[in-house]
Amino acid sequence: MPRKAVFIVVLALGFAAVTGTIALTRTVRIGQASAKPAVSTHVIAKRKAQLDRFEASLRAELKRKPPAIPKLPPPPAATSAPAAAPAAAPAPSAQRVVYRRPAPIIIHKHRPGGGEHEGADHGDGGDGGGGGGGDD
Repeated sequence: MPRKAVFIVVLALGFAAVTGTIALTRTVRIGQASAKPAVSTHVIAKRKAQLDRFEASLRAELKRKPPAIPKLPPPPAATSAPAAAPAAAPAPSAQRVVYRRPAPIIIHKHRPGGGEHEGADHGDGGDGGGGGGGDD
């Protein structure tokens, strides 16, 4: 192997070693920075106490019973003054749903070769069904 090629290989290996070392030190530095808590333990304890109080209030709300629902007034009787009341509409019946399918979408593609009359001519040529033959 010529000396120039060996020198180029040595330079490439040296560059790779330096680049790898720099990447390793940056990775280690990032790992050390993330190991330190960004917030003090005092702030964490304070926030945890707030969350515990909020959780206790939620549990207390779950245990409370809702107030009783008031009774609805009875519907007005039909016998009270029928002459004064206008003609009442009949009680609405249950709504009925009728599903109607949409019209089918038909796509007709014209193909080369006269596909409309392909099946009409069976080769007998006598009844004029397909218009085939005749140029003898």
